[in-house]
Amino acid sequence: MVNLIIDDKKICVPEGTTIMEAAKNNGIPIPKLCYLKDINEIAACRVCVVELEGMDKLITSCNNVVKEGMVIHTNSPKVRMDRRKIIQMILSRHDCKCAICVRSGNCTLQEVANDLNIIDLPYKERFEETPWDKEFPLIRDSKKCIQCMRCIQICDKVQGLHIWDIAGTGSRTTVNVANNKKIHEVSCALCGQCITHCPVGALRERDDTEKVWEAIADEKKVVVAQIAPAVRAAWGESFGIERNSATVGKIVQALKQMGVDYVFDTTFSADLTIMEEGNEFLEHLKKGETKVRPMFTSCCPGWIRFVKSQFPHLVPQLSTAKSPQQMFGAVMKSYFAESIGVKPENIYTLSIMPCVAKKGEANMELFAGEYAGHDIDTVLTTRELDRMIRSAHIVPQNLKEASFDELMQEGTGAGVIFGATGGVMEAALRSAYYLVNGRNPDADAFHIVRNSMQEGVKEATIEIGDASVSVAVVCGLSNVRRLLERIDRGEVHYDFVEVMACPGGCVGGGGQPIHDGEELAGVRGENLYFLDQNAKIRFSHENPDVLKLYEDYMERPLSHKAHMLLHTDHNAWDMPGADER
Repeated sequence: MVNLIIDDKKICVPEGTTIMEAAKNNGIPIPKLCYLKDINEIAACRVCVVELEGMDKLITSCNNVVKEGMVIHTNSPKVRMDRRKIIQMILSRHDCKCAICVRSGNCTLQEVANDLNIIDLPYKERFEETPWDKEFPLIRDSKKCIQCMRCIQICDKVQGLHIWDIAGTGSRTTVNVANNKKIHEVSCALCGQCITHCPVGALRERDDTEKVWEAIADEKKVVVAQIAPAVRAAWGESFGIERNSATVGKIVQALKQMGVDYVFDTTFSADLTIMEEGNEFLEHLKKGETKVRPMFTSCCPGWIRFVKSQFPHLVPQLSTAKSPQQMFGAVMKSYFAESIGVKPENIYTLSIMPCVAKKGEANMELFAGEYAGHDIDTVLTTRELDRMIRSAHIVPQNLKEASFDELMQEGTGAGVIFGATGGVMEAALRSAYYLVNGRNPDADAFHIVRNSMQEGVKEATIEIGDASVSVAVVCGLSNVRRLLERIDRGEVHYDFVEVMACPGGCVGGGGQPIHDGEELAGVRGENLYFLDQNAKIRFSHENPDVLKLYEDYMERPLSHKAHMLLHTDHNAWDMPGADER
């Protein structure tokens, strides 16, 4: 243990602890911009400087460890003066139009500047102007970039894609797409982790809220919304609502107040996905097609983009089942449209997702020609939903519970846990067991496949009938890469693999509310498992509305009609820039 004094407070911390962590653990906050524990500890911003007695030069607290007998001042006049100059210089290169920034009120730079009472800039303002494709789902505003390098480190260390890099030198140093390419020319998975880890508004999702308002105002359009499981675990965070009070029923009420005609739960199509994907897996297993390589899940569009660009030889191993989002859109523009007597082209499908990649997925040609247009017309992230609630002057605390609309009203606990890493696998195994054995397992029999951000990869062998099924669950694209490389080298073998691009699964998606320096995927995931535990139906194959859909329209899982509406050809589209690789 190491003894030292910080701001006249005697403390004792383990050897190797940074000054910043030592201060934080003892109730002494030190401001920071670039720091991310274990990911970005490069002291690029120098906002975290402190004064060490006996040393003239200020030192950064994020990457200097404690030493015996240190006497440190985190807020001395010298520190405050230096910190103010640093922030003023950063602000001189940052577009401070906070009123029209999506991060206003949730911006670390804004918070630090306010705390330092900075009300003027003694330095000449100079902004970097870099063109950007505003139709791309991920938007970078170069005028707001503060060169903290977080996006680079997250993309490199956590996701392993190396999309971002340093460009220029000296005072012209900035961050941009690597190798002087445009964003649509590189293999971005659209996971959005760079967005959620940016401390300012330099990175954001493409805002599509106005498209939704226009559709609502169009009298010819029937606006049909779906809400993803992970959204209910996070939407209330930005409003300060307790998690147990921020229910999905209140989202339904909010959407109805905005003018949305029908609201459904994506857990319905998650259950539908299990019926299709689960039966597909059992067919592959029976035919011995998983003996060489596993079947991979296909519900995460970030993962699909990744495998198509990084491991194209594994694309044939993907389940052909569309994601729950796309399945819902297909059902809305066929079965549902017929049921309510509306032409498919007049159905406007809105998805509320925790994900930026879903925006890209909605634009892909996925057998869209079977009915009208694309499966999904517009995708909003959880953050965009929250912004729409505010713009509609809806007070979330005053919302009442509202029910989902009929026809696709039911969802199961198995569908809810789709939002957490391991949830798709667990839901699939519950139904696969039933399909093989003719009876349900204990609903929690397969909890062993539940994954976490810390584990990254979870392996298990499950007995289903006479077969021993080897499965794996993996999240975070760096973990995915390492697992796929092991599979390619023949070091491991699995029959079925669930992949989620974002650490923790959809609950940690790039479209979720941002809490700088906090990772809440685990907490959100536990909330979904709680909802599953208390659900009246916990098996996808028992969803009465899914069964009715098959009875009235699809006949059975993997039927011709089901194949045409609910499955896709992963080779029907190319990753951006694929022709150059």
